[in-house]
Amino acid sequence: MTDLKQGQAARLDADWPAAETKALEELNTRLADTIHGLDTVLEKAEPDFRPIAAAFRQLHIRQSAAVAGMLQTLGHDASQDAGNAGSIFGTVNSAVVTVRSWFDEISSNIMDALVEGEKHVLEAYVEAIAASTDPEQRRQLGDDRQALIDLLDRHAPPKG
Repeated sequence: MTDLKQGQAARLDADWPAAETKALEELNTRLADTIHGLDTVLEKAEPDFRPIAAAFRQLHIRQSAAVAGMLQTLGHDASQDAGNAGSIFGTVNSAVVTVRSWFDEISSNIMDALVEGEKHVLEAYVEAIAASTDPEQRRQLGDDRQALIDLLDRHAPPKG
């Protein structure tokens, strides 16, 4: 085995770049799904709930831009991903919000559903952090994950 220069990362797993890219792509898709769903929530929400939905949307837009930058650093153009527009999951979520709005107001009564959706984003953050080999990228992903947890704690504190 060759000697490594100081600061150079040693990685024996030949699939590392693909695994790291795949984890970031999945995170980006989940963020896009969530943004898409929040767009629908903002259209249908009662005025008192709009600032909450907008806060989540703004956070996710910032997070998605950061993840796209990470993908670009790895030589991947996230704007070309089919997942950049989200997945079928995001489309279904938007449809559910629309149908629900026909029968009920869209307000804080959807916080449980919003929290469940955000759990999927948090899971993708955990996977992306685990797949990352760059300390600065892991720090940023961890900070962005924590920002989401803080926002959830502010608007939907844990029950119990």
